[in-house]
Amino acid sequence: MSAQPTPTAPDLVNIEVDGKSVQIRKGALIIEATDAVGISLPRFCYHRKLPVAANCRMCMVEVEMGGRMMPKPQPACATPVAEGMKVLTRSDKALRFQKDVMEFLLINHPLDCPICDQGGECELQDLALGYGRSVSRFTERKRTISDENIGPLVATEMTRCIHCTRCVRFTSEIAGTFELGAMYRGEDRQIGTYIGKTVETELSGNIIDVCPVGALTDKPFQFKARAWELIARPSIGYHDALGSNLWLHTRRGEVLRVVPRDNEAVNECWLSDRDRYSREGLYAADRLHAPQIKRNGQWQQASWEEALAVAAEAVKSVPGSELGILVSPATTNEEGDLLLRLARGLGSAHIDHRLRQLDLSDRPVVERFEVPVAEVAEVRAALLVGSNLRHEIPLLNHRLHQAVKRGAKVYAVNPVRFEFNYALAGEAIVSPAAMVDALLALAKAAVAGGASAPAALADAINGAQSDQGDHDAIAALKAGKAVVILGEAAATHPQASWLRAVARFIAQATGAGYDELPVGANALGLGQGGVVPGNGGLDAQAMLAQPRKGYVLYGAEPPYDFADGAAALKALGGAKVVAFNAYAGAALREVADVILPIALLPETDGTLVNVDGLAQGVIAGAKAPGETRAGWKVLRALGGMLQLAGFEFDDLAGLREGITARPQPAHGATLAPRQGTAGGLVRLATWPIYRSDAVLRRATALNAHPINRPAAVRMNANEAMHHGLTAGTQVRVADALLPVAVDPAVPDGAVWIEAAHDLTATLPPYGAAITLSKA
Repeated sequence: MSAQPTPTAPDLVNIEVDGKSVQIRKGALIIEATDAVGISLPRFCYHRKLPVAANCRMCMVEVEMGGRMMPKPQPACATPVAEGMKVLTRSDKALRFQKDVMEFLLINHPLDCPICDQGGECELQDLALGYGRSVSRFTERKRTISDENIGPLVATEMTRCIHCTRCVRFTSEIAGTFELGAMYRGEDRQIGTYIGKTVETELSGNIIDVCPVGALTDKPFQFKARAWELIARPSIGYHDALGSNLWLHTRRGEVLRVVPRDNEAVNECWLSDRDRYSREGLYAADRLHAPQIKRNGQWQQASWEEALAVAAEAVKSVPGSELGILVSPATTNEEGDLLLRLARGLGSAHIDHRLRQLDLSDRPVVERFEVPVAEVAEVRAALLVGSNLRHEIPLLNHRLHQAVKRGAKVYAVNPVRFEFNYALAGEAIVSPAAMVDALLALAKAAVAGGASAPAALADAINGAQSDQGDHDAIAALKAGKAVVILGEAAATHPQASWLRAVARFIAQATGAGYDELPVGANALGLGQGGVVPGNGGLDAQAMLAQPRKGYVLYGAEPPYDFADGAAALKALGGAKVVAFNAYAGAALREVADVILPIALLPETDGTLVNVDGLAQGVIAGAKAPGETRAGWKVLRALGGMLQLAGFEFDDLAGLREGITARPQPAHGATLAPRQGTAGGLVRLATWPIYRSDAVLRRATALNAHPINRPAAVRMNANEAMHHGLTAGTQVRVADALLPVAVDPAVPDGAVWIEAAHDLTATLPPYGAAITLSKA
């Protein structure tokens, strides 16, 4: 019987690795083949998400082709497979190659494992055990490298560096910032920032993960604990709606470190600095450890029984029609459902989680992405509407950056020239007052291409003026897979209903997917769960404009978490306020009557829904401090004390069994009245990347980072000159005194004053007319 050739798919090749037959795709590298069959090859420079460098030479193997052994060893990370190739990874010659490379790598390494934070989880340490000598043959003096201060997040010890260049390739190819590089040659080679600057990418912590030695380590974690003392607990990020998967590294219940957990559909193997370093905020000085009650204007610590009795009396003393419930958009599904039961039991229809949105006239409830996160890297074109995507969802921006590297075109309509890590194919930078008109011009180009405008938008679109740039953008969106991304600077805009309606029309007219970024980590889950006003209920802005006699504040911190901080303080200051919060900030103490301490997400069980509609459950990975309790337990106790229906369950499983599907709220067709573009300055308010929630505002290292800029009045040079101002001049805005910063990114007619700073939280809201006066 004659031997038959093994059938091979057109895109696969047959190779042999250490005697094992393997089929692998054409163009794959040998190291991918060895990984696929479970044969471990030593490596330092290779990383599956980074371009190949082949400069550590640790993965040298013997290769046979056509019956002849190649005369020199080949790096497995840079050698593509070929039909009939035979690879030897453990032959005497291959092992000698690998051991010789290890000896060279250790010549200048300081061997300071006992004092290195990477000790116990160091790739060099692990491989040296298998491939290193017990005694060095080199007696020459080891070289030393002076360390750079590259910021408050990453500690450097560059004498340990083995020049794998993973960090260099990460900053250039993934972060897109080109902040690290190799200088000099030979034994003088160094990895650094060229000019001694801080590494400012919002993904900088990932260079710690990719570093195979202790050259780059977690600065806030430095010298806190050893790897073997830590317990890893799975969790998810809660500072944006991506829901990045991560590990909490805890010791005796305290979170000491956070690292990424692989999930290709969500965050791949990366983690934003916001999710990584926010852990410091968990243990801030004003974290509550026990319930507190205000008596005669003085705060006193109380027992849970006493505090719950005061809270129950406060909400019972207010008619249901006069009770408003304001919910943080990071609240879990379970807590949201209990708050709905509480509202229903107390006869209130006034409940809302959309605290930072000014225009709720179209009853917006965010929906899951039409183009899933994992597919954003495959789009051929994208339109960003009011979005600083790098700061809003950093790892979604990373996906779009990868798409641009593959040739995608990105267009933007923004109220300021945000700094992206890729070149835009076109952009319209206009004052907040002109945002709707700029988007209508794109819609006019879509209509000119054959689309039919909906009746509600027809007159506005027909009255717009489009140019060649608008037609180019529409043509790009039609040319292939595309996405329209509506960001937070649009969702929180005073005419957000118009921006949403026009952006949706552009997406439908071009065949693009529509992705609206949720404002809050679980805004999508709370919207699905019905944590919005019931029939006749007031939304968040109406509850503050028409003050209630009583409020329940759940996880929200006035004035920082509200679109109009001054209105929030005014409304809350004249009412009875029961606050569920982890912190007792000065402003909250001023307005609240009782504060019930609740656990933060790393300390409690719950479910969050991410932008793709994926419900991700999390189990408490850390201990809540003192007498702090999980929010759902506190709500259960309060509901039980009030004898309300729906609070009879004993545990989280019982709570979840009682959660019923609710009809999904539909988008309204009502649009806010169009605002004129009268002269004068208009405020642009965006939430800074590291001040968007209470935990981040208390994360020391993040707040020391350069991209967390101090509060200022930012305007372009023309506007500054027109008002007789120069950089650094102190100006008065309402009751705040702020410096002027001349910023060419800001368009005419606008001042950019970031929200959520102590000095800016109570200033006139986004879109309001701003009057400046010299101090």
